[in-house]
Amino acid sequence: MSKQSIRSMIMILLGTFILAFGYYHINFQNDLSDGGFIGLSLLMKYVFNFSPAISVLFLDLPFFVLAFFRESPQFILRMSLGAIAFSLFYKLFEWFSPLVLDFSHTMIVASILSGLVTGLGAGLVLRSGGATGGEDLLCIFASKYTGISIGNVFLILDLIVLGLSLFFLPLNKVLYTILAVFITGKVINWTIRFEKDDSQPLHEPMIMFEK
Repeated sequence: MSKQSIRSMIMILLGTFILAFGYYHINFQNDLSDGGFIGLSLLMKYVFNFSPAISVLFLDLPFFVLAFFRESPQFILRMSLGAIAFSLFYKLFEWFSPLVLDFSHTMIVASILSGLVTGLGAGLVLRSGGATGGEDLLCIFASKYTGISIGNVFLILDLIVLGLSLFFLPLNKVLYTILAVFITGKVINWTIRFEKDDSQPLHEPMIMFEK
């Protein structure tokens, strides 16, 4: 295995750790939702008490099958690593983390932190040529064939899911979540495009895995 592959996997693990930290300690602990598959998983937690660590894997399953037929073995490996690592980290936080970040009286802070943390985590995973699960793969395909940036595709899909949140969460929590999702999309774009040492940025996943 090349040094670049090892470095990419380390970055994917770091990104999924940051994502799981943000979704558990900021979103879940402050009753925020999200967009996409994570948003659906959080809604299932609020309504049915299903752990997002498990439900998100079931939502990802069809896209794992799609990736098996359409993508390279390297991408499948990175996608699997991202999805499994996210679920594992989230479950570990559920079981063992004593940290409670209560922003119930300053929800604007929760929104901003959620956007910054989850955007950074997702951006690191995508920048490393991986995916945290099915939603990332869907966004990669949509970005490749429409020309819309990955972050903006995330934003569109997230807003659709947030519409469903209006049926289960108070309006003010949904509005704070929308702010967080908007920030997340911008941070994903910045993280993917960030250049190190004035050299070319790391490969974007839809370019790296183009057949």
